[in-house]
Amino acid sequence: MKTPPRAHPLWLAFILHRLSGLALALFLPLHFWTLSRAITAPDSLDSFFALTELPMVKLAEFGLVFLLAVHLFGGLRLLALEFLPWSNSQKTLAAAAVGVAVLVSGSFFLNAI
Repeated sequence: MKTPPRAHPLWLAFILHRLSGLALALFLPLHFWTLSRAITAPDSLDSFFALTELPMVKLAEFGLVFLLAVHLFGGLRLLALEFLPWSNSQKTLAAAAVGVAVLVSGSFFLNAI
């Protein structure tokens, strides 16, 4: 029996890669605005950095690193799809990419707290 396309694990990997890219694209303006504070208003940047010690912000940083890692490994998976011959182990590689992303972001989070 054939798996419906939207229930296929590689379709889910595709959606995760797309959503992580979208979230990172939405984050970039905030990041650039924060960096601009270093030039335009250094005092407000210092008060903003004080906020980064809050547990919720550290959790958000974990999410950001997770999104970066998922997007990186999802991109590597797409490159593999383009340049390597198809194999049934690609579902395993997609799951491993998410696992490595969790490991990378988790180690960042543990280092941050």
